[in-house]
Amino acid sequence: MSDPSPDVFVHPSACVDAAASIGAGTRIWHFCHVMAGAIVGRSCTLGQNVFVAAGARVGHGVKLQNNVSVYDGVTLEDDVFCGPSCVFTNVKSPRAELSRKSEFVPTRVRRGATLGANATIVCGSDLGRYSFVGAGSVVSGSYPDYALLVGVPARQVGWVSRHGHRLSERDGSGNWLCPESGFRYREETNGVLSCLDQPEDEPLPQTEKPSCPP
Repeated sequence: MSDPSPDVFVHPSACVDAAASIGAGTRIWHFCHVMAGAIVGRSCTLGQNVFVAAGARVGHGVKLQNNVSVYDGVTLEDDVFCGPSCVFTNVKSPRAELSRKSEFVPTRVRRGATLGANATIVCGSDLGRYSFVGAGSVVSGSYPDYALLVGVPARQVGWVSRHGHRLSERDGSGNWLCPESGFRYREETNGVLSCLDQPEDEPLPQTEKPSCPP
Protein backbone atom coordinates (compact mmCIF):
# COMPACT_ATOMS: atom_id res chain seq x y z
CA MET A 1 0.00 0.00 0.00
CA SER A 2 1.22 3.52 -0.74
CA ASP A 3 2.69 5.46 2.23
CA PRO A 4 0.98 3.37 4.92
CA SER A 5 -0.15 5.25 8.00
CA PRO A 6 1.25 3.82 11.23
CA ASP A 7 -2.25 3.38 12.64
CA VAL A 8 -3.59 1.31 9.72
CA PHE A 9 -4.17 -2.31 10.75
CA VAL A 10 -3.85 -5.05 8.12
CA HIS A 11 -4.31 -8.64 9.24
CA PRO A 12 -1.43 -10.90 8.14
CA SER A 13 -3.80 -12.97 5.98
CA ALA A 14 -5.03 -9.92 4.04
CA CYS A 15 -3.56 -8.80 0.70
CA VAL A 16 -3.25 -5.03 0.20
CA ASP A 17 -1.51 -4.26 -3.08
CA ALA A 18 1.37 -1.81 -3.02
CA ALA A 19 -0.42 0.95 -4.97
CA ALA A 20 -3.63 0.88 -2.93
CA SER A 21 -4.41 4.00 -0.87
CA ILE A 22 -5.58 3.32 2.70
CA GLY A 23 -6.56 6.13 5.09
CA ALA A 24 -5.42 6.49 8.67
CA GLY A 25 -7.21 4.42 11.28
CA THR A 26 -8.60 1.87 8.83
CA ARG A 27 -8.71 -1.79 9.89
CA ILE A 28 -8.52 -4.58 7.32
CA TRP A 29 -9.32 -8.05 8.58
CA HIS A 30 -8.81 -11.69 7.58
CA PHE A 31 -8.50 -12.67 3.90
CA CYS A 32 -9.32 -9.25 2.44
CA HIS A 33 -7.94 -8.13 -0.92
CA VAL A 34 -7.56 -4.43 -1.77
CA MET A 35 -6.26 -4.00 -5.30
CA ALA A 36 -3.71 -1.51 -6.60
CA GLY A 37 -5.46 1.74 -7.46
CA ALA A 38 -8.27 1.30 -4.94
CA ILE A 39 -8.90 4.20 -2.57
CA VAL A 40 -10.15 3.49 0.96
CA GLY A 41 -10.66 6.44 3.30
CA ARG A 42 -9.92 7.03 6.97
CA SER A 43 -11.37 5.04 9.87
CA CYS A 44 -12.95 2.32 7.73
CA THR A 45 -13.52 -1.30 8.72
CA LEU A 46 -13.16 -4.09 6.19
CA GLY A 47 -14.48 -7.33 7.65
CA GLN A 48 -13.39 -10.83 6.74
CA ASN A 49 -13.11 -11.68 3.02
CA VAL A 50 -13.83 -8.16 1.68
CA PHE A 51 -12.68 -7.33 -1.87
CA VAL A 52 -12.10 -3.76 -3.13
CA ALA A 53 -11.36 -3.42 -6.85
CA ALA A 54 -8.86 -1.05 -8.44
CA GLY A 55 -11.55 1.31 -9.67
CA ALA A 56 -13.62 1.37 -6.49
CA ARG A 57 -13.78 4.38 -4.21
CA VAL A 58 -14.56 4.02 -0.51
CA GLY A 59 -15.03 7.13 1.63
CA HIS A 60 -14.21 7.81 5.29
CA GLY A 61 -15.84 5.88 8.12
CA VAL A 62 -17.27 3.17 5.86
CA LYS A 63 -18.05 -0.26 7.33
CA LEU A 64 -17.87 -3.24 4.98
CA GLN A 65 -19.05 -6.37 6.74
CA ASN A 66 -17.90 -9.91 5.89
CA ASN A 67 -17.95 -11.08 2.26
CA VAL A 68 -18.66 -7.73 0.59
CA SER A 69 -17.10 -7.11 -2.84
CA VAL A 70 -16.85 -3.52 -4.09
CA TYR A 71 -16.22 -3.65 -7.83
CA ASP A 72 -14.89 -1.17 -10.39
CA GLY A 73 -17.25 1.75 -10.87
CA VAL A 74 -18.73 1.63 -7.35
CA THR A 75 -18.41 4.71 -5.14
CA LEU A 76 -19.31 4.54 -1.45
CA GLU A 77 -19.41 7.97 0.18
CA ASP A 78 -18.55 8.63 3.83
CA ASP A 79 -20.18 6.59 6.61
CA VAL A 80 -21.86 4.02 4.36
CA PHE A 81 -22.69 0.68 6.02
CA CYS A 82 -22.67 -2.49 3.89
CA GLY A 83 -24.11 -5.50 5.68
CA PRO A 84 -22.72 -9.04 5.35
CA SER A 85 -22.64 -10.45 1.82
CA CYS A 86 -24.35 -7.49 0.15
CA VAL A 87 -23.64 -7.49 -3.59
CA PHE A 88 -22.75 -4.88 -6.21
CA THR A 89 -22.75 -5.41 -9.97
CA ASN A 90 -21.06 -3.29 -12.65
CA VAL A 91 -22.24 -4.70 -16.00
CA LYS A 92 -25.84 -4.73 -17.26
CA SER A 93 -25.55 -7.75 -19.57
CA PRO A 94 -22.58 -9.93 -18.58
CA ARG A 95 -21.49 -12.87 -20.73
CA ALA A 96 -18.55 -15.11 -19.93
CA GLU A 97 -17.44 -15.27 -23.58
CA LEU A 98 -17.59 -11.48 -24.13
CA SER A 99 -15.46 -8.78 -22.51
CA ARG A 100 -17.58 -5.97 -21.06
CA LYS A 101 -14.78 -4.07 -19.28
CA SER A 102 -15.47 -0.98 -21.39
CA GLU A 103 -19.13 -1.07 -20.36
CA PHE A 104 -18.93 -0.73 -16.57
CA VAL A 105 -21.91 1.26 -15.30
CA PRO A 106 -21.16 3.46 -12.27
CA THR A 107 -23.02 3.06 -8.98
CA ARG A 108 -23.06 5.60 -6.15
CA VAL A 109 -24.15 5.07 -2.56
CA ARG A 110 -24.33 8.43 -0.86
CA ARG A 111 -23.31 9.50 2.60
CA GLY A 112 -24.61 7.55 5.58
CA ALA A 113 -26.69 5.02 3.63
CA THR A 114 -27.23 1.50 4.99
CA LEU A 115 -27.33 -1.63 2.82
CA GLY A 116 -28.74 -4.63 4.67
CA ALA A 117 -27.30 -8.14 4.61
CA ASN A 118 -27.53 -9.90 1.23
CA ALA A 119 -28.92 -6.82 -0.51
CA THR A 120 -28.13 -6.60 -4.24
CA ILE A 121 -27.37 -3.19 -5.76
CA VAL A 122 -27.71 -3.34 -9.55
CA CYS A 123 -25.21 -1.17 -11.42
CA GLY A 124 -26.38 2.32 -12.33
CA SER A 125 -28.14 2.78 -8.99
CA ASP A 126 -27.84 6.05 -7.08
CA LEU A 127 -28.91 5.80 -3.44
CA GLY A 128 -29.55 9.01 -1.52
CA ARG A 129 -27.97 10.10 1.72
CA TYR A 130 -29.05 8.07 4.76
CA SER A 131 -31.27 5.82 2.66
CA PHE A 132 -31.86 2.35 4.10
CA VAL A 133 -32.04 -0.89 2.06
CA GLY A 134 -33.64 -3.85 3.81
CA ALA A 135 -31.90 -7.21 4.00
CA GLY A 136 -32.19 -9.27 0.82
CA SER A 137 -33.63 -6.46 -1.29
CA VAL A 138 -32.71 -5.99 -4.96
CA VAL A 139 -32.26 -2.31 -5.81
CA SER A 140 -32.14 -0.70 -9.23
CA GLY A 141 -32.54 3.01 -9.99
CA SER A 142 -32.23 6.31 -8.13
CA TYR A 143 -33.78 7.07 -4.75
CA PRO A 144 -33.93 10.15 -2.52
CA ASP A 145 -32.27 10.89 0.81
CA TYR A 146 -33.74 8.94 3.77
CA ALA A 147 -35.70 6.53 1.53
CA LEU A 148 -36.61 3.13 3.05
CA LEU A 149 -36.31 0.46 0.35
CA VAL A 150 -37.43 -3.16 0.67
CA GLY A 151 -38.41 -6.05 -1.56
CA VAL A 152 -37.55 -7.84 -4.79
CA PRO A 153 -37.53 -5.66 -6.75
CA ALA A 154 -37.10 -2.98 -4.09
CA ARG A 155 -39.57 -0.15 -3.77
CA GLN A 156 -39.74 2.80 -1.42
CA VAL A 157 -42.10 2.04 1.45
CA GLY A 158 -41.39 5.03 3.68
CA TRP A 159 -38.68 7.12 5.28
CA VAL A 160 -35.97 6.51 7.86
CA SER A 161 -34.26 8.99 10.15
CA ARG A 162 -30.57 9.75 10.28
CA HIS A 163 -30.46 7.43 13.30
CA GLY A 164 -31.93 4.56 11.25
CA HIS A 165 -35.50 4.50 12.56
CA ARG A 166 -38.58 4.24 10.37
CA LEU A 167 -40.50 7.50 10.60
CA SER A 168 -44.11 7.01 11.65
CA GLU A 169 -44.98 9.86 14.05
CA ARG A 170 -45.54 13.54 13.25
CA ASP A 171 -45.49 16.70 15.32
CA GLY A 172 -48.17 19.36 15.35
CA SER A 173 -46.69 21.00 12.26
CA GLY A 174 -46.76 17.79 10.24
CA ASN A 175 -43.02 17.12 10.44
CA TRP A 176 -41.84 13.54 10.88
CA LEU A 177 -40.17 12.82 14.23
CA CYS A 178 -37.28 10.48 14.95
CA PRO A 179 -38.14 8.39 18.04
CA GLU A 180 -34.52 8.29 19.21
CA SER A 181 -33.17 11.79 18.63
CA GLY A 182 -36.32 13.89 18.36
CA PHE A 183 -34.98 15.37 15.11
CA ARG A 184 -37.71 16.77 12.86
CA TYR A 185 -37.93 15.91 9.16
CA ARG A 186 -39.91 17.92 6.63
CA GLU A 187 -41.39 16.18 3.60
CA GLU A 188 -41.79 18.48 0.61
CA THR A 189 -44.46 18.08 -2.05
CA ASN A 190 -41.79 17.03 -4.58
CA GLY A 191 -40.94 13.92 -2.54
CA VAL A 192 -37.82 15.30 -0.87
CA LEU A 193 -37.18 14.81 2.86
CA SER A 194 -34.83 17.05 4.83
CA CYS A 195 -33.77 17.24 8.45
CA LEU A 196 -34.64 20.51 10.20
CA ASP A 197 -32.30 19.98 13.17
CA GLN A 198 -29.01 18.69 11.72
CA PRO A 199 -27.37 19.52 8.37
CA GLU A 200 -27.07 16.42 6.20
CA ASP A 201 -23.38 17.04 5.46
CA GLU A 202 -22.30 17.45 9.08
CA PRO A 203 -21.53 14.59 11.49
CA LEU A 204 -23.94 13.78 14.27
CA PRO A 205 -23.17 15.30 17.67
CA GLN A 206 -21.20 12.83 19.75
CA THR A 207 -22.82 11.82 23.01
CA GLU A 208 -21.07 9.91 25.76
CA LYS A 209 -22.29 6.36 26.31
CA PRO A 210 -23.17 5.49 29.90
CA SER A 211 -20.33 3.70 31.64
CA CYS A 212 -20.79 0.11 32.73
CA PRO A 213 -21.00 -0.52 36.45
CA PRO A 214 -17.85 -2.02 38.02
